[in-house]
Amino acid sequence: MIRLLVLDSGVGGLTVLDEIRRARPDAEVLYVADDAFFPYGALAEDALVARVVELAAGLCEEWRPDAVVIACNTASTLVLDPLRARLSVPVVGTVPAIKPAAAASQSKRFSVLATPGTAARDYTRALIAAHAAGCDVTLVAAPALAAHAEAELAGTPVPDETLAAAIAPCFVARNGTRTDAVVLACTHYPLLAARFAGLAPWPVAWLDPAPAIARRVVSLLGDADGSAPAGSGTIRFTSGRAPGAPLARALEARALAFAHR
Repeated sequence: MIRLLVLDSGVGGLTVLDEIRRARPDAEVLYVADDAFFPYGALAEDALVARVVELAAGLCEEWRPDAVVIACNTASTLVLDPLRARLSVPVVGTVPAIKPAAAASQSKRFSVLATPGTAARDYTRALIAAHAAGCDVTLVAAPALAAHAEAELAGTPVPDETLAAAIAPCFVARNGTRTDAVVLACTHYPLLAARFAGLAPWPVAWLDPAPAIARRVVSLLGDADGSAPAGSGTIRFTSGRAPGAPLARALEARALAFAHR
C-alpha cells in the first residue's frame, strides 16, 4: 500500500484527493488542511515558502509518505523547487491548466480564474507565455472565492449574486469571439463549479487540474493494486479545530477520519 501526504491551506485540496482516490483507491492518505495559515495568498512569499517547506518536512518525518501532493496553486507557484530540494520523496504540485485550455479553446479566448497570489505570480504569466501563444487570455484575480468555497462545504453558502459578480470578469465577448473556457486555478474552485455553471452568462468549459494531478501520481507510483483493500484516510487541521456537521459529513463521505490533535 502506498502512503500519500496531501497538503493544502484548507479543504480545497479535497477536489484533488477525490481524483487521486479514483486513480489509487488503495492509497493510505494523510490530508493536512493548514487552516491555521489560511489563506496562503495572505502570506508574504518568503513566509509562505518557509511555512510549507517546514510543515511538509515535519509531516514527512512523522508519516513517511511515498509522495507529497501540494494541492494548492498559490503554494505550488513558489514552493516546489525548495520543497524538492528538502525532501527525499517525489513532490507533485498543482499548476493552472493553461496548456490544456489553450488546446481546448475553439475561440482562442479563455480566462484563468485564480487567487490574487496565483494571478500575481511570474510563474502563472510564464505558463501563459509558454503555452497560450495566439490566445487572448484574461487573468482574473478573485480575492474571496476560496473562502466562499470553504463556506460552501461548511454548509453556509454565499448568495448567487456574490458568486456571479466574482466570475463575471471571466466572460469576455470581443471582435466576434467570446470566452469558451475558464481555468479553475485554485483547488477550492471546483467545489463551486456547479454553481458557477448555473450562474454563467453562457456555457464554457470549466477546467480543473485535479485529474492531471492524479495521473501524475500514478505515473510516479504506478497503478492501483486491484487485489488490495481500500486505503484509509485521515484529515488533520493545523488549527486543531473540529469540523462542523456539514463539513464532517463531507469528510465522512470521502472516508476521511478527523485526527483529534
